[in-house]
Amino acid sequence: MKQIIIFICCIAIANNTFSQSEFTEYKQLIPGTTVFFKMVPIKGGSFLMGNEHSKNTDEKPQKEIKLSPFWMGAFEVTRDELDTYLKDDKTSQNEPLDAITRPSPQYVDLTWGMGKEGGYPANSMSQHAAIMYCRWLYEKTKIFYRLPTEAEWEYACKAGTTSTYFFGNDPQQLVQYAWYEKNSDEKYHKVGQKLPNPWGLYDMMGNVAEWTMDHYSETTYLTLAATNPMVPATAKRYPKVVRGGSYMEDANNLTSTKRNHSVPAWNNRDPQVPKSKWWLTEAKNVGFRLVRPMEQPDEATVNQFFKSYLNL
Repeated sequence: MKQIIIFICCIAIANNTFSQSEFTEYKQLIPGTTVFFKMVPIKGGSFLMGNEHSKNTDEKPQKEIKLSPFWMGAFEVTRDELDTYLKDDKTSQNEPLDAITRPSPQYVDLTWGMGKEGGYPANSMSQHAAIMYCRWLYEKTKIFYRLPTEAEWEYACKAGTTSTYFFGNDPQQLVQYAWYEKNSDEKYHKVGQKLPNPWGLYDMMGNVAEWTMDHYSETTYLTLAATNPMVPATAKRYPKVVRGGSYMEDANNLTSTKRNHSVPAWNNRDPQVPKSKWWLTEAKNVGFRLVRPMEQPDEATVNQFFKSYLNL
């Protein structure tokens, strides 16, 4: 399993590589719809992951990490984008994965009246649902999109900075860049209304927290690989890493290095037995953002990758 994930992060196939001139910002239309999303190029490089000065032990020890180039969504995935998946009646049992990947209906309005169409972020989904959306996108576009690894997320959020936030150390400036406890009025807002970070990424802090690919451990950084790390899936659904904080949280939870993770209590009010693996009643503040590795794996490897996550 770990070998598969590392392969997808790092290895290119000969007919799907890109020159630097092609590594630019672009808009991806979702085939069969009028909905599109914007992807921003993130050059590869090295950075220090974690925070030696943090009170949170899971942000230590700080470690130098090297990453390959990738694109990242300029915005969090919106409800408009997710709905193209939810409403696609062709999503069904597909070879070679041989598994039902159509999401179950939402049994209540999981936006909780905060906003749907028109640019509001998708929310309340599990990591499984977010990954299966990426799988569906692959079927539609033949481009491998996935969630960011925890390292990719932090690297992109920091955007070459070493301060507490990508704009500096003063939390009073957060109101210019993030929807959080102080200014959100207890709800998420349409994406892209605040200032972006230096690399053109909006809402990296606040609004909705964002799923990563990684399984959470308090001691992750002790054994984290130095190049393109990804903590692989396990048979356990919890805990998975989320980053960025949300509209519900204070400034201390919106730093570039703050780690959070999912817990079973995020689905306490689900009346179903067994509880849904798609929707989370208590995760109304959790969404996701896409990544596209510059170096794309072949189809067999992509299918094996998604198959590894089908039962989470």
